[in-house]
Amino acid sequence: MTSNYGTFVQCPAGPAGASESTWWQWRDMDVHVERIGVQDAPVRLVLFHGAGGNAAAMRPFTEHLAVLGTYVSVPDLPGYGLTRSPDPAGIRYGHWQQFAQDFVRAESDDRPLVLMGASMGGLLAFEAAAATSLAAALVVTCLLDPRDERVRARLTWHPVLGKVAGPALRLLAGSLARVRVPIRWVADMRHISNDPGLVRTVLRDARGGGGSMSLGWMRSFMEWQPDVEPEDFRTGRVLMVHPAEDRWTPLEISKPFFERIAATKQIVMLENAGHFPIEQPGLDQLVAAVGQLVADLR
Repeated sequence: MTSNYGTFVQCPAGPAGASESTWWQWRDMDVHVERIGVQDAPVRLVLFHGAGGNAAAMRPFTEHLAVLGTYVSVPDLPGYGLTRSPDPAGIRYGHWQQFAQDFVRAESDDRPLVLMGASMGGLLAFEAAAATSLAAALVVTCLLDPRDERVRARLTWHPVLGKVAGPALRLLAGSLARVRVPIRWVADMRHISNDPGLVRTVLRDARGGGGSMSLGWMRSFMEWQPDVEPEDFRTGRVLMVHPAEDRWTPLEISKPFFERIAATKQIVMLENAGHFPIEQPGLDQLVAAVGQLVADLR
């Protein structure tokens, strides 16, 4: 059963438009994609969730984004949501990277395209924008560079685990890399939200934060290397809408990567909002900032 994330998020000010659940064949996977909004909206928007997320968890936010005049597509990344893979234990971060790029190319048309990433999805959206040069704008809640020890220390549930995770995972090869473990054993899911009820909802979602990923996937993310460094990223505009009360990934661990980006960029702090930014006035500030960006692109 899909968790009802909408109970935690204020409803949008207007109608979001029609929604549909679709499927996209990618390699040997059946990728589930949620779409919402008016199909001929003036701006297209692709939203990538992060680890422990899925399209269902993003739905309350996509409704707000659709009201702004965007046609929103949210894929369930391999290993999450309703997406079906014949080999879940074989999924690696490289699959996410290539999927995101292929999906962006398929979604692009003659309208301005906004790529948006929540949590770890921010880095994925950055990579897709850099690889395809198709995005008119990039919106992220944070930018988590796993090469940075400060990021590793924050991503895991204990700072010591973050320091040893990289070297320890490098020891895993062969069959051990295919071992799947609950996400909460590694990631600091207790701080995915500042609302205890929402934390429980995420952890109970077997297709999201309550699910499992392989040690090989975790290793592949920890060993991430960019094809394009931020100093060479000049595609469109970059907007970081960062929760001001993020207890998992505070601004100081995203800011070094963000400040290196060569493109025109802006930070908007979401007051009173946690990592999963449901709180007010942060939610309204997120919608307003993205709304202004969309208005500028129309």
